[in-house]
Amino acid sequence: MSASDDLPVVESLAELTALVERDRGLYVRWSRGPATDLRAVSSKDDLTGVAMSGLSANPLDVEEWWQDRSVGLWVARRLHDYAHLPHEKGRGVRPWVLKGRENGRGPDNEPLVTDVRPLCWIDLGVIDEAQTEVARQEHPWGPLRRTGR
Repeated sequence: MSASDDLPVVESLAELTALVERDRGLYVRWSRGPATDLRAVSSKDDLTGVAMSGLSANPLDVEEWWQDRSVGLWVARRLHDYAHLPHEKGRGVRPWVLKGRENGRGPDNEPLVTDVRPLCWIDLGVIDEAQTEVARQEHPWGPLRRTGR
């Protein structure tokens, strides 16, 4: 387990899609990076401050219910769903891909991952590509982040 931020960078949605097609058990994490995260070992619940049993991350594996839809669109959706996090979590928060072992669920039902192996950074241009891909859909999708009444 390397805590280095010196990771390769995925520079296109096609490149990230190929990685997801090639390897199962991948997650995307939005944070200041592996060097920071692997020292902390676990995420904290934002509401209570309680340490959780791993790092919160979002799975990239395509679910069966996605059926025969494009893997690229799946990956775009996964990135689109959480693209708000850099704005909410502050400066230096970026997406990166990891492999690990699920060790529970966080308060938003997100996987908590241990035995983390950082694989690569996701260039912010890939997020722009993902959002463009989502915007091209026939019925526009709203952001996952919902505002209160």
